[in-house]
Amino acid sequence: MSLPVAVVGGGSFGQSLARVAARSGQRVLLWSRRARDMDEDAIECTTALEELAEAELLLFAVPSPYVGELAEQVGQHLDGSHLLVHVSRGLVGDDLTTVSELLGSRTPCRRVGALAGPLVARGLSAGEPGGAVIASPFPEVVEAVSDAIGGPMMRVYGTDDLVGVEIASALVGVLALALGYAQHLGMGPGALAVLGTRGLAESTRVGEARGASARTFAGLAGAGDLLAAVAGDGRPELEFGRALGQGLDLQAAAERAGAYIEGAALAGHIAAFGERRGFEVPLFHGLAMLMAGQLTATALVEGLMARPATRE
Repeated sequence: MSLPVAVVGGGSFGQSLARVAARSGQRVLLWSRRARDMDEDAIECTTALEELAEAELLLFAVPSPYVGELAEQVGQHLDGSHLLVHVSRGLVGDDLTTVSELLGSRTPCRRVGALAGPLVARGLSAGEPGGAVIASPFPEVVEAVSDAIGGPMMRVYGTDDLVGVEIASALVGVLALALGYAQHLGMGPGALAVLGTRGLAESTRVGEARGASARTFAGLAGAGDLLAAVAGDGRPELEFGRALGQGLDLQAAAERAGAYIEGAALAGHIAAFGERRGFEVPLFHGLAMLMAGQLTATALVEGLMARPATRE
């Protein structure tokens, strides 16, 4: 019998990943803190971390604040033969530590990667046509993920720019939040285009400072993911931004979105990172002030529009 693919995290995204892998012909082991029943023969649910050792490939669908502790717990049952891949849109701290760096430091596993791109739980569950990018310096990780979730409805691309994919995915999560806010304010296509393109330019600047390739930000993890958000793919970050635009606080907005939103705290870390490295990220800095209640949306837009226009 072939080894199962393990999905760590029983939220909506974890369940959707489990369904995608099952549709690809995989036997799936879904771990969740609470007992679940997926009612699908190919998906076995468990609350026992030790059972995850049975799989070679483990897909972490867990928000970044919880990855470190959970990785240490799971790591007690793993060894260097396991492949770890995450789908988090988060980064940790003002130095923008990536989730793959956490997985590599908190477990005995060194072959790690990140899955990113225009992936939304609803679309994955429904089997809608789509694509993703798997990033890892280890070709066997790229191959394992491609085998696990690739198929007629899911096109999977590979890259070795792991840090670039992680930075791009995380920062697009923040930009999607901003787009939802802007849509609620009634901004038109032109304003949304400026917001998206300048946000992506700032994201590329941040990525290059962390050693990423600028090309990665023009791919699925960056521009492709942002295009899906602009098109209104129903991701929770958009709803979170709209809720903030309606005056809800961060907790109430998260409840409205129905998911943990990584970007809510990330804008401040990005602003601090840019300041420490000596370059400007005015959009992310303004978003950080907006989240902290130190700036109104009107003042943010006016401030950004008043900045001198420079060469692209």
